[in-house]
Amino acid sequence: MPGLTVTVITLNEAAHIEACLASVAWADERLVVDCHSVDGTADLARAKGARVIVRDWPGYSEQKNFAAEQASHDWILSIDADERVTTELADEIRSTLSAEPAEAGFRIPRVAFHLGRWIRTTDWYPDFQLRLYDRRRARWKPRKVHESVEASGPVGRLRHELQHYAYRDVAHHLETIDRYTTLAAEEMYARGRRATAFDLVLHPPAAFLRNYLLRRGIADGRTGFLISKLNARYVFLKFSKLWALQKTKAKF
Repeated sequence: MPGLTVTVITLNEAAHIEACLASVAWADERLVVDCHSVDGTADLARAKGARVIVRDWPGYSEQKNFAAEQASHDWILSIDADERVTTELADEIRSTLSAEPAEAGFRIPRVAFHLGRWIRTTDWYPDFQLRLYDRRRARWKPRKVHESVEASGPVGRLRHELQHYAYRDVAHHLETIDRYTTLAAEEMYARGRRATAFDLVLHPPAAFLRNYLLRRGIADGRTGFLISKLNARYVFLKFSKLWALQKTKAKF
């Protein structure tokens, strides 16, 4: 049975880190890579029995790859501080690793808790994430935001959900959208993507209709409507910032 290291990268996650680590107390190793938190995150993690490494911030993918490289085991479960592994998911992971898997990794469905309820509609669900992987055959792709694991080999799927407590409230949601759309625009520009009038005018309403109607946000009532609108806002800001970046770069 291969050993498992759970890795978590952190920056000022005192509100989440204890519950996060408690949900993976069954793992062979818990490793936290912290970026000089000032709220006691590292001390709380150590008190929970995790091994803690403190280092500067190189970017999401780079930090997660570093964490995997420092792990004591080849099989990695990478989670964020605001995520929780349920008992059912823990049992499924242990069963999956009861013998060396042929797969290089496994995608896990992720469900978000927002505005007082679990969201199982819109683009948010099922939000499959490749988080359980063999570091010998998989690693995080270099991206500024929405980083993901790329595997060299077959990838399976697990059935039970990873819980995600992404936002404290709508204000926090808006702050996150602003930060992530800046990174997304920079990423697209670096890869040669350019914003057009089509992107600015048609993509945002199309995103709303996809989320609210095709992905059944309407079934979640006002909450589904709000999330669909905010998802469309994300698309609008992403392309708006890309367009603004194009204009700024054209002057130099």
